[in-house]
Amino acid sequence: MGRIKTSFVKTIGKDLFEKHEGKFSDGFDKNKEVINQLIHANSKKLRNIITGYVTSLKKQQMQKAVGY
Repeated sequence: MGRIKTSFVKTIGKDLFEKHEGKFSDGFDKNKEVINQLIHANSKKLRNIITGYVTSLKKQQMQKAVGY
């Protein structure tokens, strides 16, 4: 089981994912660089939590496209 994300992280993550969907990939490190360019996170921990959530959203989207 994964960690539960707060509504703050989910709101920011979903907004970024919807607005900049084409910029994200299924790789955490690449997404971390993209998130750094898009927003100014107060801490590395918060940035990494948002990046992890966006990465999971991208992976879910890719699985739906393949049909799993």
